[in-house]
Order: sequence, then C-alpha cells, then structure tokens
Amino acid sequence: MLIKNKVKIVEVNAENWYECCQLEVAPDQLEFIESNAVSIAQSKFETTLKPYAIYFENKVAGFLMFNSTPEELDAYWVYRIMVDKGFQGKGIGKAATELMILEMKESFDVDRIVVGYHPDNKGAHRLYASLGFVDHGERFGREMAVVKEIHPN
Repeated sequence: MLIKNKVKIVEVNAENWYECCQLEVAPDQLEFIESNAVSIAQSKFETTLKPYAIYFENKVAGFLMFNSTPEELDAYWVYRIMVDKGFQGKGIGKAATELMILEMKESFDVDRIVVGYHPDNKGAHRLYASLGFVDHGERFGREMAVVKEIHPN
C-alpha cells in the first residue's frame, strides 16, 4: 500500500493534543524547530494559526501548523512541520505536506505558500524542493523562505 494511503492530517483537538506534545525530533534537529507544545499554545493566542496532528496508520506521528491568512510575501505561511524521530525516513512528512497544501487550497483558496527554515536544515531543504518550493533569496531573520506558487486546477 502506498504511504499516502496511510497518512492523514487532523486538526489538533482534545483527543490528540497531548500526543502531539509528546513527539520529538531527532537530537540533531532540535535547534531547527519549536516544541509542539509551544506551537499549540501559540495557536490559542494567534487564532489564524491552524495546528494539525499527522497520523500514520492511526498513530500520531507528527505535527504541522499553518496560517489561514496571507502574511509577508503576500502568501500563506507554513509555521511548523515535524515528524517524530521514530517515524522519520518513511515519506510521512512529504505525504503530510501534500495533504496540508491540498487543505490550504481547498479551505483558503491560496495561490502562494511560503515556508521558512534554517539553511542548515538539509532534510527540510530536500522535502520542500521535492514539492516544488523555490528559493528566491528571501530571508527572515535566521531563516530562508521558499515559495510554492499554487495554480488553479
């Protein structure tokens, strides 16, 4: 069975928020991302942020969060994407990111998505490049911002 058929994203809710908070990235990735607990708390104060649990075979395997309104670069921003260290290397992050892009297109009629990440995060670079995100040289603090243009179907 394809990995895509085993991955789904579900808005963070009373049943899955604590599991999301328990997820961990690999030690060499810690400097690149905020904890999921901080992200979930942030979404309660910045209500345009939409946090989601990533499920793999009905287990919480990751977390992602994006903004539901355009920001810098006249784009919708992805704030977080992480896959727990025990689930990495299976294609879950790519499948979840594709689902997130579809959700953003359907819910908010986006035409541009931006994600920022640390230039040393090689895994993030490979993931976003494989999904058509392009580096146009935009930088925000210590992060580079890559852009995906969304074309209407």
